[in-house]
Amino acid sequence: MSQASQTPPDAPVVTRIAPSPTGFMHIGTARTALFNWLYARGRNGRFLLRIEDTDRVRSTPEAAEAIVRGMRWLGLDWDGEPVSQWAMRERHAAVAREMLARGSAYKCFATQDEIEAFRAAARAEGRSTLFRSPWRDADPATHPDAPYAIRIKAPQDGVTVIRDQVQGEVTIRNSELDDMIVLRSDGSPTYMLAVVVDDHDMGVTHVIRGDDHLNNAARQMLVYDAMGWQVPVWAHIPLIHGPDGKKLSKRHGALGVEDWQAMGYPAAALRNYLVRLGWSHGDDEFFTDAQARDWFDLSGINRAPARLDPKKLDNLSGKHIAATEDAALVAQVQEFLAATGRDPLDDGQVERLGRAMYCLKDRAKTYIDLIEKARFCLVERPVQPDEKAAALLTDEARALLAELTPHLQTASWMRDTLEAEIARFNDARGLKFAVLAGPLRAALAGRTATPSVFDMMLVLGRDETLARLQDSAG
Repeated sequence: MSQASQTPPDAPVVTRIAPSPTGFMHIGTARTALFNWLYARGRNGRFLLRIEDTDRVRSTPEAAEAIVRGMRWLGLDWDGEPVSQWAMRERHAAVAREMLARGSAYKCFATQDEIEAFRAAARAEGRSTLFRSPWRDADPATHPDAPYAIRIKAPQDGVTVIRDQVQGEVTIRNSELDDMIVLRSDGSPTYMLAVVVDDHDMGVTHVIRGDDHLNNAARQMLVYDAMGWQVPVWAHIPLIHGPDGKKLSKRHGALGVEDWQAMGYPAAALRNYLVRLGWSHGDDEFFTDAQARDWFDLSGINRAPARLDPKKLDNLSGKHIAATEDAALVAQVQEFLAATGRDPLDDGQVERLGRAMYCLKDRAKTYIDLIEKARFCLVERPVQPDEKAAALLTDEARALLAELTPHLQTASWMRDTLEAEIARFNDARGLKFAVLAGPLRAALAGRTATPSVFDMMLVLGRDETLARLQDSAG
């Protein structure tokens, strides 16, 4: 059984997120980062960022930048500077050599061809393919003058127990553990060594990560044991599955954080949604960051995989947009436009959008949705109607708009007055409001789906409203 002590429960909390810069920032990585961030921030702890860039073939600076952008957009601030795992490789190698000096690791001169031959023979004979190096207990006097890897000496009997805050106690038979390589024959450290050294050196007390790393914990505990270091608190969280219950893949659509940003979801909404993917606090669905920090605990994480549900995200996103103060929401829309390469708003558009928020934000699910609903106050004259709206501007409808315009020119520009004026206009002609509402929407917004006609008139103001009606009346 593992001999290393575990982090004491009263130790100051330090968590980390350690993504590999080999592509976009996956939505699963974002949730893991969020869990670590919440756990640390809710306990006055530290949250660290490490870029695991030891794979020099697949790691790219662009992917590392995408991770940083994704973290910043999500609002997951970290303490200190991001740490490059590659930059620490000499430290990793030094630890491997220290284990060698302690006698908890050994030099292995087995070549890759010899290892493959062993495994091929084992498969043919139906034996375990777990490689047992003949160099484990070899007399150093027999060592050849040849390249060697450093392998850790794994216990060969007994068990290793992973005490996990989510999965419970997980027992691994030591006979299933190989003497893993910690330093390759070319002098480069392996991931299994590097991640432990980095976590130890960074003072990480809680390792919260996907349960696809659960088996790695048993092997990484070998390094903690060999060095006499404290084992962190483990919490292996279930992965996110698609709506069909299968592991997330490209067939499920958007997988990267920047994809969700581009679709117009507020960062606060995505944080709220992601924390509820696999964690719960009673029946609470909609909550603030402050509440999440206060409530989040490892005991609330479910063991079963969470399923991505775009409809639930839409619902939460709409609630967050509706709950945001108008001025803050205008600023968020401007940030969204800049982040996605869209044209910025001019001062007039910003002012009109602020005035219109009261009649827009309660029905919008995303910033894109909000901008589309706000189109009436963002477009310049003359308003170009789309196909559906143009179909409503018949000759009869244009004549009605031309007839209505003088009645509005002298009306007091308040909602009750405008409603009463148009009601009198309709009554005098035996018309229902619906007959006039469609052409009014088409004239004022160029769309058939818009906020209330009266809301649009109030936001646009008298002069702009009358000008648009005159344009449409022809």
